[in-house]
Amino acid sequence: MHEIYIGRQPIYDDKLDVCAYELLYRPNKLNNEAGDVDHNLATTQVVLNAFLGFGLEDLVGQKVAFINLPRDFILGELPLPFAKERIVLEILEGIEVDVAFINAVRKLRGDGYDIALDDFLYHHDLRPLVETSNIVKIDFLALPRDDIRVHVSALRELDVKLLAEKVETYDDFEFARELGFDYFQGYFFCKPKIVTGQSLPSNRLAILQLLAQLQDPNIKIKPLADLVSQDIALSYKLLRGLNSAYYALPKPIESIHHAIVYLGLQQVKQWVSLIALSNIPDKPPELMVIGVTRAKMCEILGETLGENKESCFTVGLFSVLDALMDSTMEKVLANLPLADNIKAALLKQQGTLGKILRCVLAYEEARWDDIDLPSVSPDTLTEAYFTAVSKADQITQSF
Repeated sequence: MHEIYIGRQPIYDDKLDVCAYELLYRPNKLNNEAGDVDHNLATTQVVLNAFLGFGLEDLVGQKVAFINLPRDFILGELPLPFAKERIVLEILEGIEVDVAFINAVRKLRGDGYDIALDDFLYHHDLRPLVETSNIVKIDFLALPRDDIRVHVSALRELDVKLLAEKVETYDDFEFARELGFDYFQGYFFCKPKIVTGQSLPSNRLAILQLLAQLQDPNIKIKPLADLVSQDIALSYKLLRGLNSAYYALPKPIESIHHAIVYLGLQQVKQWVSLIALSNIPDKPPELMVIGVTRAKMCEILGETLGENKESCFTVGLFSVLDALMDSTMEKVLANLPLADNIKAALLKQQGTLGKILRCVLAYEEARWDDIDLPSVSPDTLTEAYFTAVSKADQITQSF
């Protein structure tokens, strides 16, 4: 085993703000190649890549990182070169729990580390381990709701925070919130809350109409400048973003027309789309970070494969439209004049653009077996992901 992928999955607090990221690791198994997993080696490689290769700041910013650890790391047989203020040590499910292990966890807690129990199934024999931990993760896909209620009732007697993981739908999220979970993890924020029989709220409909005008292939410089200039807030955010440190332009951009002439139609259309989508209320900010990360990674991989980078960026960014609009992708795209290859990628992940998007989604969710871009090396994929993460953080902070 030589290549290791590192992904990150956001963890939310009860206000839907991102408070941490879990760093995901598994051996590279491109094209479903078989191979045994050495958890100690995998963890060692991830630690080296995260802390020495890419840098923890580039991976999680100022947030906390959850890192899964096998038994040997917990027992101290392998070193933990972590700053305890930035790390939560996550104990994997299925680890043998004996007296030596519990004592080792107690020592780590005493040293100031936070401890999380992953995919936890509670029974009385594990009470000593729970008492030495401070976060318990409950898998919403593994347990029926009645069992989740029983677990929550038992764990509430102990001094631990509860994290609902693998929360896949809005209903799951509402159920977890009703039970009083402290943290949430999963892909619920990318699943639209669809209200049958109701149209899009007026503000979202207006944004969709703006996106439709932006995607008009025949739009020219003056009509685009006039369109953007009609919205004072949009114009202000666009000029602020273009004059930010991200671009580091030698001269400030002074007008929308100047921006289009200097940067080109496509770049300005991308920025306006980003700003418009970021203005949708009642959505976690991380959703836009995910959209921009996908957009930049699609763009990077598209350039590697000789595809149009603007089309790749659009596919990645618009992959979160259903969640932002609380509708199906089919209904959202029906109102947008997108090219057929972009629609095919978003609806069915077809064509080269669809293959790129499918790869990006698989990487994001740590589904390494589903990554299928044989002409792109694992190192290129990893570099593309971390470049996209870094760029997305810079871009979203610009506006």
